[in-house]
This record gives sequence, C-alpha cells and structure tokens, in this order.
Amino acid sequence: MAAPTRIYLVGAHSTGKTTLARWIRDRYGLPMISEVARGVLAEMEEQLDSLRTDVALVDRYQAEVFRRQIQAEELQSGAFVSDRAFCNLAYAAQHATILHQVAADPRLQGYIDSVRGGLVFYLRPHRELLCEDGVRAGVAWEEVVRIDGMVKFMLEWFGISYVPIDALSMQERIRLTERVLGLAGLHATEGATVAPPVTRPAAAPRADDPFARQADALEREPAVEIPGPPARMARRDVAESTR
Repeated sequence: MAAPTRIYLVGAHSTGKTTLARWIRDRYGLPMISEVARGVLAEMEEQLDSLRTDVALVDRYQAEVFRRQIQAEELQSGAFVSDRAFCNLAYAAQHATILHQVAADPRLQGYIDSVRGGLVFYLRPHRELLCEDGVRAGVAWEEVVRIDGMVKFMLEWFGISYVPIDALSMQERIRLTERVLGLAGLHATEGATVAPPVTRPAAAPRADDPFARQADALEREPAVEIPGPPARMARRDVAESTR
C-alpha cells in the first residue's frame, strides 16, 4: 500500500494533537503544518479583547483561519503532517455565524476530498490534559467535550475515515501511531533530520474571494477596548473560546 502523503491530527483543544504531530515530524522526517489559528491570533494581537464580544470579528477570524489552513496545505506539494484540518469549523459552529457561508463555498468540498485522501487520527479528550500551559487558562471540560462532539459529527458527516486515539499515555499513542503508519507503508527514518516547517507567505487576495475580503476588513478593523481581565489573561481566554 502506498504511504499516505498527508497526515492529519484532529480533535478538540487540549488533546495533545500538536505534541503527537511533532513526534511524527521528528520520527518520520516530515514537514509539519502548525496550527494556523495561533498565527492569525498573533496578527490580531491588538484586537483580541474585542473577540470576546464582537461576533462579526469572530466571523472574520474563523474565515481567515479556514482560508489559511487550505493555503498552507496547497503550498506543500509533498508529504506533511498537520496538527489540524477542518477543526476550526467546529469552533465556528459554536462561536461564529459563518458556517453556512463556508458550507456553500466550493473550496470546502475540494478540501474535504483532500483530507479524505490522507490519513486522519482523531484524538479524544481527557480531563488530565486540561492544564495550564501558558497559552490556555481556565480550560472548561464542558467546552472541550462540545468541540470533540462537533469534530466527530463532521468526520462522520463528511464520510472521512479516521483512526481514533483514546489512550492518555503518550507511549500508547506512539505505539498505535507507529502501527498504523507502518501498515500504511510509512516507516521511520533513522537519524531523520527534522524537516523545515511549511512556510505560509500571505497571498495577494483576489477581489472575488469572500474570505480574503474578510481578512482585508480585519486588517482595517479598529481595536476595541472593553472592560475585562488583564490583557494576558484575556488573550489566553480568547484563544480558547474562539479556536
């Protein structure tokens, strides 16, 4: 069987997707597409507080995350591992109002077809993984469970085959991952050099691209200050509630 060219790790936040993706990157010498949502949030540094109350801004944020994920994968012509796929649509379903627009966009079907052609690992949540990590604060178990359920719904709705990873132990996760990748024809490279990360240069927006127009509008959106917790805490809370 031919080795898969695309490996996706999907699931809710705080399930260890990035940790396992990095292990696959190092073990198999594959380029890694890191979570694009963090990059978009970093670009929106001055506007994060307004994400707590501005639904229109959340819409533009989620649309841009979806667009960037597709762009990042298109820029990688060979094999790669990604710690996300369509996961941000699960957050859009909870916190934004753009899901019907995304569903009507022809790029969605093309992207789902691409994901179907890869190998998808679905990481399930564990309470033990909900800990302070310098990015997230006050992670709510109920929110993790809601997002987990939405990701599973999308996997089934789109007819995407997946390998569930339920184990909490990293050792057991690695054993399962090695077994599945081996059966798929992908083998570890001894002394593999870590492949450089996939670069994501900003492409010039097209006039007929609604997601690009939303991104342009985001750049022009004035920052809005609202009463709330200190900026550092607000940034971490927003990262959790809008991803």
